[in-house]
Amino acid sequence: MKTIYMMTRRNATLFFKDLGMFLTSLITPLILLLLYATFLCNVYRDSFLMNLGDFVIEERLVNGLVAGQLFSSILAVSCVTVAFCANLLMVQDKITGARADLLVAPVKRHHLAISYYSATLLVTLIVAAVAALACFIYIAAVGWYLSFSDVLLILLDILLLVMFGTALSSIINYFLSTQGQGSAVGTIVSSCYGFVCGAYMPISSFAEGLRNTLAFFPGTYGTSLLRNHTLRGVFREMKDVGIPEEVIMGLRDAVDCNIYYSGNAVSQNLMYLILAATIVLLIVAFVLINRLDKRKS
Repeated sequence: MKTIYMMTRRNATLFFKDLGMFLTSLITPLILLLLYATFLCNVYRDSFLMNLGDFVIEERLVNGLVAGQLFSSILAVSCVTVAFCANLLMVQDKITGARADLLVAPVKRHHLAISYYSATLLVTLIVAAVAALACFIYIAAVGWYLSFSDVLLILLDILLLVMFGTALSSIINYFLSTQGQGSAVGTIVSSCYGFVCGAYMPISSFAEGLRNTLAFFPGTYGTSLLRNHTLRGVFREMKDVGIPEEVIMGLRDAVDCNIYYSGNAVSQNLMYLILAATIVLLIVAFVLINRLDKRKS
């Protein structure tokens, strides 16, 4: 345990010493918040008003609805893409030869793997916490309808998504050995992941075959859980002001609060189970990859 702790501290310290990498990871979700609030805010607003039809609700409630979708979209993407950026230290150690030097010392490969994972998890959680704080401030400014339990569930969702993103990036980055490969993978993930997980475009807007395919991807459920918890207070308020249940259900379907597979709704408990099971499997796979690599050598 002492070895893992020392290696984790070493990896996290090296990341924060690289100001360029740290600031890039930190600024990216904040830029996304600015771009979403500037360019997509009106698009989301018009979409919600169209789904409401002839029903009229106060402006602050509409703003809360839009802010909740912005919040969930930004965090659903950032928790994974920032993990890929933070995990580039594993690639850097291969390039500089630091990994080979560490393995010459009495450091077990799976201990090294766990230290890379834990350091990336810590760094990504810090960045995600800053991004979440900025989003909470934005929601408070335009329309706050979150309860204390909503906030706690949002934080749980963020933790699970960061763990998922860290585990996924650990496995992929393990096979990279050059700076170009790391940059290429980061670019692909940053540009594609938001579409795959339903953050940029709701999965409900896709064809049924594609919706069923994306239902196999765990990130989809992470986005849906964030959607549910950032918008639960808004939907609760809409129900209190007299908006019919079928209209609210239509809004929930439109923003992927409800995920369907072959016409059957996936419960939130099952979403948590799928996401948690995937995290465990990815972590175990990452550790085993390192151990098997030792046997080959």
